[in-house]
Amino acid sequence: MTTFQKPPGTQDLLPGTVEKWQFVEQTARDLCRRFHFREIRTPIFEATELFQRGVGETTDIVEKEMYTFEDRGHRSMTLRPEGTAGVVRSYVENKLYGEPDIAKLYYIGPMFRYERAQAGRYRQFHQFGVEAVGSDDPALDAEVIALGFQFFKEVGLTGITVEINSVGTPEIRGIFRSKLLQFLEPMRSELCKDCQSRMDRNPLRVLDCKVDQPKFEGAPSILDSLDEECANHFARVRENLDEMNIPYQVNPRMVRGLDYYTYTAFEFKAQGIGSIDTIGGGGRYNGLVAEIGGDDKPGVGLGLGIERTLLLLESQQVQPAIDTGIDVYLIALGERADREATTVLHRLRGAGISADRDYQGRKTKALFKAADRAHARFTAILGDDELDRGEIGLKNMATGEQRQVPLTELAGTVHEWKSDMKKENNDHDA
Repeated sequence: MTTFQKPPGTQDLLPGTVEKWQFVEQTARDLCRRFHFREIRTPIFEATELFQRGVGETTDIVEKEMYTFEDRGHRSMTLRPEGTAGVVRSYVENKLYGEPDIAKLYYIGPMFRYERAQAGRYRQFHQFGVEAVGSDDPALDAEVIALGFQFFKEVGLTGITVEINSVGTPEIRGIFRSKLLQFLEPMRSELCKDCQSRMDRNPLRVLDCKVDQPKFEGAPSILDSLDEECANHFARVRENLDEMNIPYQVNPRMVRGLDYYTYTAFEFKAQGIGSIDTIGGGGRYNGLVAEIGGDDKPGVGLGLGIERTLLLLESQQVQPAIDTGIDVYLIALGERADREATTVLHRLRGAGISADRDYQGRKTKALFKAADRAHARFTAILGDDELDRGEIGLKNMATGEQRQVPLTELAGTVHEWKSDMKKENNDHDA
């Protein structure tokens, strides 16, 4: 018989693991609520041209990594390799620019790139991202950076560093490109094949190379090519970060891997997931909305890797506070009690109580073990005798306290006991 396995570069998120994902995602959602970002959900696939125009035809993403296919209507479609282009397309198509306030949006979802699978790098990976469109205020750049830094802090990570740079405007990058090529040309034959190729297509990306990094000592800095407007913008971003006590380092060699960035670019760095140290990044993209077909609206955003965040949590031995238990495990002893258990269970769940029971016909001893495995706070024991009296036994699994309660009062008693437990825990913590 044929057996099937998951595609290379993908993963199954199983119970026990998925709860950690939910913790990270809920942290992101709560943070966005406080920063007043609203959720947006865009299609997983879009027209290929959207990414060619938005991300840039000379980027590694477009040239080497996209999952592209022709649909039945003979249209070229691509699984989204990143989130910004789709959000900006939606911003234009749905005329969000018509709202009086800037559009502050966030997304959480899968992205797809055909990359060599390794620790922290998957072909289906997941990102949490935010996009703020409609303002060129440097304070907004700093707010987006602060949101990302706060996210890593609130999931429990330490040692996160922020690197920032200004990549100027397309005109400034053109000037810097000439200066950089003058520096690189004498050493062309000594550089790796990727660098030699990038010199012809996108020289700024040469500075990203990990192999030849020592050879770039003394390379010109793009910061020296900034005009007054870009320099002032970058200074204001730094001032705002200083006011919020967000630690950062200026890295003039950082250019990011996407063509749409202007002015501010930034990355979040951390050690602990092999050779990869970038766990997120972003920047300003003032020309992207116009490139995709809308009015020329400025924007800034970020994307953070969820898989890499989880790998770092594991590396730093951070255990999120995750509750995988249930409130009540219902044990039915006797044929009539077993039939009644269906109704009791349904009433508990309808009252907002998480509950489960056995469906395998196991013996009494095995049922109590099942309650332990389910991390049940309480065990409710219903026998035929209890059923005749209209009662049920309720046991607190933590304290061992047990009492008989009327069946009609079971849900209320469970809520009461849960409230008492919560109060005791709060008093203990205080």
